Amino acid sequence: MLHTPICDLLGIEKPVFQGGMAWIADASLASAVSEAGGLGIIAAMNANAEWLRNEIHELRAKTDKPFGVNVMLISPFADEVAQVVIDEQVPVVVTGAGNPTKYMKAWVAAGIKVVPVCASVGLARMVERAGATAVVAEGGESGGHVGDASTMALVPQVVDAVKIPVIAAGGIGDGRGMAAALMLGAQGVQVGTRFLVANECTVSEEYKERVLKAKDISTIVTGRRTGHAVRCLKTPFTTTFAKKENEGAPVEELEQMGAGALRKAAKDGNYEEGSFMCGQIAGMVHERQSAAEIVDDLVNGAEKLLKEAPAWVR
Repeated sequence: MLHTPICDLLGIEKPVFQGGMAWIADASLASAVSEAGGLGIIAAMNANAEWLRNEIHELRAKTDKPFGVNVMLISPFADEVAQVVIDEQVPVVVTGAGNPTKYMKAWVAAGIKVVPVCASVGLARMVERAGATAVVAEGGESGGHVGDASTMALVPQVVDAVKIPVIAAGGIGDGRGMAAALMLGAQGVQVGTRFLVANECTVSEEYKERVLKAKDISTIVTGRRTGHAVRCLKTPFTTTFAKKENEGAPVEELEQMGAGALRKAAKDGNYEEGSFMCGQIAGMVHERQSAAEIVDDLVNGAEKLLKEAPAWVR
């Protein structure tokens, strides 16, 4: 079975992280991924402490396996959420949308393994100095908030820059992508888009259907002018947003337009006004599966390819 040092470090069976997708990665999905041997992750998003505490309790009622919480650092509730993960003795914290060093000393002191998502070598080095257990090097192929560097270019540079384990994210949808990530020096992968159609994912049916119908050119990145670039499926919302952005609409207007758009997609299935955040691998997702089937497909597919690799060497 495919097993890397990050598995022993975090107490998981398989080196697969489920992405901490806001309005999507809840106790239902995260518990299923953890139970399957990967690292399920609850997205704290912009929720308050009470909401997160309830999700943690719900997850623990479904599994006793290790799990994580994704703390979005730009959330207005970041301070109280940072305390909740300590109070609830969450095993792993994954951070996104910013620099987590403000909270890391307290998290590390509490025995939490901190794994920040990094879109640059500089941030990876910074969080390593602050005590990070590992980092997720996320390329711009991923869904949601993205940086500029691609996964293929970013991952080996981060691997070379830090001594802690690196998890690859962005553009990984099957065993081929996982095998490639391991060859780049990563010890595991973080996957988001593939889990959107998991049976245990509580996202709207409209969202799932849009992902299943997606092609290789079905995504677009908007919001670069606001400083919050986001990759999502092309929809009436993104068409209007991109037009306004290209015409030079004020940042305040664009931010107001985007407020609540992800919830409209994830919970309401509102195709006209929703932001269906999704990675470039959406065109590779063709069927609904259980979380366990997705985890096993990734791991078994990568293992098969890696075992066959000597056939290419003369």
